[in-house]
Amino acid sequence: MIQVHHLNNSRSQRVLWLLEELELPYEVIRYQRDPKTMLAPPELRAIHPLGKSPVVEVDGKVLAESAAIIETLVERYDTAHRFSPPPQPQDADERLRYRYWLHYAEGSAMPPLLLSLVFSRIRGAPMPFFAKPVARGIADKAMAAFVGPQLKLHLDYMEDELGRRAWFAGDRFTAADIQMSFPVEAAAARARDRPRPNLAAFLERIHARPAYRRALEQGGPYALA
Repeated sequence: MIQVHHLNNSRSQRVLWLLEELELPYEVIRYQRDPKTMLAPPELRAIHPLGKSPVVEVDGKVLAESAAIIETLVERYDTAHRFSPPPQPQDADERLRYRYWLHYAEGSAMPPLLLSLVFSRIRGAPMPFFAKPVARGIADKAMAAFVGPQLKLHLDYMEDELGRRAWFAGDRFTAADIQMSFPVEAAAARARDRPRPNLAAFLERIHARPAYRRALEQGGPYALA
């Protein structure tokens, strides 16, 4: 039995979604964030030293990191290549795009989104009144000089890519789209500088998938969705 150590409002929602798409049985072990710090509870460190989610146990082996989990599950269980490009030579370009987007999601797309969240919390964090103007000034300058432009660069890039093809890896849905769902949903919640119809249409398509809705039922309320 596959066990998913699931943290609310986290990347582990993607793993539940993939397992639903693969139609595999699994057990959900739930953890709740601290409502004040929004950090994972210390109990997760008993499963993996970093104490983060997602963490999955398969046949007694502990898997961590979203892309590594998704790649492992797809390689092991998706023998029909329903959610990954087949190994035929004519599919080499799709395989390259598939691998790229699997790792782009966390390696390039999430850092500016995470920094945006951090600086927004700094602006609203409780602190002595005399420190607020300094903290807000630093946060605003960082957002204007670096984080904001980087966020726009990546969102425009993703918008353009989805204007060229229906899905991130090609013309059909793959596990790369599951991996990319988290940064796209996070951007929809946090970055609203201008409309991006291709990204909005992508969200509509994934939210309409039955497996996505089943995963929400299994994982519980998901604030990013």
